[in-house]
Amino acid sequence: MNPIAELKKKVNNLVVDALETSRAELNIPSGFIPEFTIEKPREKAYGDFACNAAMLLARAARKQPREIALILMSHMQTLDLPYMEKIETAGAGFINFYFTEDWLYDIPELAVRMKNKYGAAPDNGKKVQVEFVSANPTGNLHMGNARGGALGDSLASLLSWAGFDVKREFYINDAGNQIANLEKSLEARYLNMHGQNVPFPEDGYPGQDVIDTVNKINEEYKGGLLRLSAEDRGQILLKFALEDRINYIKDTLGRFKIKYDVWFSEKTLHETGKITEVINVLRQAGFVYQKDGTWWLQSTLFGDEKDEVLVRANGIPTYFAADIAYHNDKFKRGFDRVINIWGADHHGHVLRMKGAMQALGYDPDNLEIILMQLVRLYRGGELVRMSKRTGTTVSLDELLEEVGVDAARFTFVLRSPDSHLDFDLELAKQKNMDNPVYYVQYAHARICSVFRQAQAWGGGIPDWEGIDAGRLQEEAEKEILRKIAEFPEEIEMAAQSCAPHRIARYVLDLAGLFHSYYNHYRVLNDDADLQNARLLLLYIIKVTICNALQIIGVDAPEQM
Repeated sequence: MNPIAELKKKVNNLVVDALETSRAELNIPSGFIPEFTIEKPREKAYGDFACNAAMLLARAARKQPREIALILMSHMQTLDLPYMEKIETAGAGFINFYFTEDWLYDIPELAVRMKNKYGAAPDNGKKVQVEFVSANPTGNLHMGNARGGALGDSLASLLSWAGFDVKREFYINDAGNQIANLEKSLEARYLNMHGQNVPFPEDGYPGQDVIDTVNKINEEYKGGLLRLSAEDRGQILLKFALEDRINYIKDTLGRFKIKYDVWFSEKTLHETGKITEVINVLRQAGFVYQKDGTWWLQSTLFGDEKDEVLVRANGIPTYFAADIAYHNDKFKRGFDRVINIWGADHHGHVLRMKGAMQALGYDPDNLEIILMQLVRLYRGGELVRMSKRTGTTVSLDELLEEVGVDAARFTFVLRSPDSHLDFDLELAKQKNMDNPVYYVQYAHARICSVFRQAQAWGGGIPDWEGIDAGRLQEEAEKEILRKIAEFPEEIEMAAQSCAPHRIARYVLDLAGLFHSYYNHYRVLNDDADLQNARLLLLYIIKVTICNALQIIGVDAPEQM
């Protein structure tokens, strides 16, 4: 249940009913209802909700918005709405709705009843796929993969909480030039290891991870592969390396609390003919043409700057063609929405991919692409560019070893993906209130400590039923109740905008309200009814923090 949405719905119905009963007075044609909004005003003095219906009716009614607002209000005053205190007009014609604070005292019962489902929406019947990370199996997972992993997994959780049936997917790039170059790199390293002076390929992968993989291959095969043909040896080297690298990706992302539902192989698109199939569909629809032996997609028809190659003159499909086939496969699997998280360097690929989906007959708006900006690591104010271990970029493994999973995930999710992220390694390791994840986790642990104290003092933890939440009369307590009431609405809005950072900011704000409250008011006191009410308040704070952190993929420890 979403208490804020319920109040908005009641206000909406009130406005619609008033509009219907005032049609003759306003001279509005039958059936006409403008798409008005019910929103929370920026300033508290303007009430709990504000409606812009009067301004949208001005043209049809040929009256000033403020006059229309007064007419609508006159038809509302005879209607009964629970918790309604008053209705006023303000500014150019906004209608402001004021509720009594009594509705806040329904929130504890709701949160207690829902517990670890508080904030969750019912199943809406919509299927969503979130594809994220999808790193090439040719190197270690880097900071971009780390940020994409935290964002993608948190977004998938958020959408699940918002009522969607969500599947997480990793696209394995196990075909194309990068795989051919990986095979050449493995071949050169293996032959060098056995005394053959073979030059390393110009487009090869010189990283330590390839050397480590070849060392594993040598442990199993020793020099046995030397007797094979180059083709057979290359196949064994590549098969071993891909399995090794994919297992590494699975293990590392598993440590990062990410578990995928599907691992999709690009190679299968080639083997099953799905790439050729989708190109033929586009060709028959008139969106593909041939020039100088090369097949092109007319992506300029969909706003792209230039047409894109689908099949090279040598007959080999491009990565773009494989990507089209992959996304076609996604929609064929029945997903209503398909969401990708890409690095910002892929911005030029967005329009053409949406265009390709439109050419295939899909609604391009059902393909949502989130572009993610770069991550810069800092230590003590100094930019960290290289790993101390390998001399290359810092890997996700090293980050997790240094700062831990919770600090990494919370930091990555805290900022909107379209903003650059400066990751302060020293801050992420601090065990104090300056560290955002510690600040939130300590709020949860602090509440657990209060409960332990209550039990130690002999009072114990009360049965939450029957507690008079109305004893919570301090303004700080009402503010916390209001914040907790907003949690389901925050989930819904964050899901609509694919913005898991909203949940991180929400729980940070809630933790701040708790810390401030706890520092100013005694929870355990001589007034048994007031103590129970405050323990109830702490309990629903605890429930909400746990649920918010679960969405982000961060633990809620009971002790710090």
